[in-house]
Amino acid sequence: MGSMEEIDPLKNPNRSNDDEELCRVCGYAAGPFFEGTWPSSAICSCCGWDPQTQPAGLDATRELRGYWIGHGAQWHSPKEQPGNWDLYAQIQDIPELWR
Repeated sequence: MGSMEEIDPLKNPNRSNDDEELCRVCGYAAGPFFEGTWPSSAICSCCGWDPQTQPAGLDATRELRGYWIGHGAQWHSPKEQPGNWDLYAQIQDIPELWR
């Protein structure tokens, strides 16, 4: 198996500001999570990701997503969970850069 070079999403000139409205971990639209390259104080009400205190890189994001889904994809703030919430539909909204 050869080594795979990863793109640093924070340095990617094609990064869309719209992507930062979506949680990198679960795809829930609860941002903004970043203002430019600076983490905001937003905490995802779905998965609980906090960009100020938790890692924001690609590998860490994938690891957090796997942990969250592997532990039942429980809502961090259950009162904010939409009645028609669909995990599979939501994670399809995760920007390709963060998959």
